[in-house]
Amino acid sequence: MSIAITGTGSYIPSLVVPNDEFGGHNFLNADGSPFAHDNAVIIHKFKGITGIEERRYAEKSLNTSDIGFLAAEKAITDAGIDKETIDYIIFAHNFGDVSPGNIQSDTLPSLATRVKQHLRIKNPACVAYDLIFGCPGWIQGVIQANAFIKSGIAKKCLVIGGETLSRIVDPHDRDSMIYSDGAGAAIIEQTDGAGELLSHSSATYTQEEAYFLFFGKSYNQLKDDTKYIKMFGRKIYEFAVTHVPQAMKDCLDESGEGINDLKKIFIHQANEKMDEAIIKRFYGLYDQEVPNDIMPMSIGKLGNSSVATVPTLFDLVLNGKIENQEVQKGDVVIFASVGAGMNINAMVYRV
Repeated sequence: MSIAITGTGSYIPSLVVPNDEFGGHNFLNADGSPFAHDNAVIIHKFKGITGIEERRYAEKSLNTSDIGFLAAEKAITDAGIDKETIDYIIFAHNFGDVSPGNIQSDTLPSLATRVKQHLRIKNPACVAYDLIFGCPGWIQGVIQANAFIKSGIAKKCLVIGGETLSRIVDPHDRDSMIYSDGAGAAIIEQTDGAGELLSHSSATYTQEEAYFLFFGKSYNQLKDDTKYIKMFGRKIYEFAVTHVPQAMKDCLDESGEGINDLKKIFIHQANEKMDEAIIKRFYGLYDQEVPNDIMPMSIGKLGNSSVATVPTLFDLVLNGKIENQEVQKGDVVIFASVGAGMNINAMVYRV
């Protein structure tokens, strides 16, 4: 039995927000004190570390479930399937639908249920549920879909990853420049040999790591008691470069493919320097140098859209929308992600 990604789709919001739009922000330290440098210096250093020049924000008329639906429509069309034959809709996200100007998260009903309604799927046996697994959520959804199909309880699954992080960031936190919005989707189904998920691995670390990403108060504590997404960036960096390379190696070794067989690495677009360090350490485990163009990147123009980064990146490369990046039928690729939990996962896939 081969289980493959037979269709992909993505929604890239049209609103472009360049770095210079943060020039007027009142950035503060965690204790509420001002930075010693002005915003021009802060933004310059931010670009050097993250690689982000601009990011995309969702239109005010659209929410996470809406952009997830738009990506799902494209994936269904790309796969050429009847939507009524979908057995599971898995929507990976972390914050639900968040209306502009309203920090409250709306997850009732589930975003997967909303997508099913938007798609006008009538079949009640199409089960829709949400998955909260941090940034690695879409990969984990694909792993779950693979298990459902292998077990015989499903034949076709729709896996979506979507987020509107721009609506839950603290404007006084310089980390707010990292986050963006987007959605990606894929159809996973049993095939006659066209594509194959070869291996996968997942892990959750909680002893010291559980609250590396968390909800916390604004850095402007005198004027704002709302909670926003917060992170310990240095700790996340150290965690990621320590654990993700080994998880990727374990997954690749389990697949039976060699390091020289690997054509592309689709990694969560979290931070350009961090991703480069992860890949360097991964290849170092095989005593090899990193090949040129092995790692497509979208973070420079799209920012970090959390759970949406991997599926949107994969869809963009498949459709020739990332310069000098492509995959061919039969290529072996690896997906990897790290995020809140702290969770990590990886999967090896033959296109």
